[in-house]
This record gives sequence, structure tokens and C-alpha cells, in this order.
Amino acid sequence: MDITHIEHLGIAVKSIEQSLPYYEEVLGLKCYNIEEVADQKVKTAFFKVGQTKIELLEPTSEDSTIAKFIEKKGEGIHHIAFAVPSVQAALDKAAEKGVQLIDKAPRPGAEGMDIAFLHPKSTCSVLTELCMPGSKK
Repeated sequence: MDITHIEHLGIAVKSIEQSLPYYEEVLGLKCYNIEEVADQKVKTAFFKVGQTKIELLEPTSEDSTIAKFIEKKGEGIHHIAFAVPSVQAALDKAAEKGVQLIDKAPRPGAEGMDIAFLHPKSTCSVLTELCMPGSKK
């Protein structure tokens, strides 16, 4: 796989609004983007730390993946996202090596990224996201 850098760390939170003071006032980071990804039933907030971002993930529905994660494990680190030149090529390489895929093809994510996830059962229990700037379809 041609990983170029850690794109972001995804952190599950119950409330972005309640979490912002810690990231902005304590850590001194600036939230530069808040958006909802309706098909994923999540609201996101982004902070830049050097080349890497922190993505807060707030569920917008009780049946969202993030709501289920928080219910089971509590708030905290949800996933790590790696930037790759081609999400599809990275998925194909992972599948060739026997990695269980959550997504067999890239799908739209926050900030206009094309994303896909690898299953934690095949990634040492770490939910792994692959992402790249999205194609303008």
C-alpha cells in the first residue's frame, strides 16, 4: 500500500459542542470545519495539527455506527485514516493480502474525500480508513 501520511484520527464524541472547549481552549486548536455527512448519520468537526487532522464524530441518529460505538466503548478514538494516492488500489492490495474489507469500493466522506474502511478483525483491532481527495462526480 502506498500510504503517504496519517490523514486524520477519528474521535467519537457525544457532542461536538461540548467537546469544542477542550480542543480550542485547552489545546489551542482551531475548528475550521463542521459538517454533517447525512448518509453516515454523523456530524464532523475538524482541527489541523501539522499535516494531520483530528476529526470529531458526533452521531446524528441513535442507530448510527458512531452511536453504537459510543454505547459499546464510550467516547474516544474511533479510527485512524491513512492518505493514499488511490483508495481503490489500496483496497485491492489489502484484499489480495486477505484483509477483510468493510467497503469494496470508495464512497464519499467528509471534506469531499473518497473513503473506505478495513475491518478491525483484520487490522489488529484498529478500524482503518483509507482516503484521498474525492473525484468531482
